[in-house]
Amino acid sequence: MKVRTSITLSKDLVEKIDSLAASYGNRSALIEKAVRDLIAAREKMDRDQNDLEVIIKQADTLNSEAMNVLSYQVDL
Repeated sequence: MKVRTSITLSKDLVEKIDSLAASYGNRSALIEKAVRDLIAAREKMDRDQNDLEVIIKQADTLNSEAMNVLSYQVDL
């Protein structure tokens, strides 16, 4: 379901959007794709940040386990 909305953009941005719009069907389709892509990128950044925080919290345990595994493979 589509919802009609109104936004205000700078003239130069609208000109750039219009120059690309035909590749996406129309101006609305281009803007919708751009916003969806931006949201997806932001969500991925948030997931990556959460993953990094978990790894950092568990770093000592993970490093200890890695050293333990390596001790079976090579002399340390």
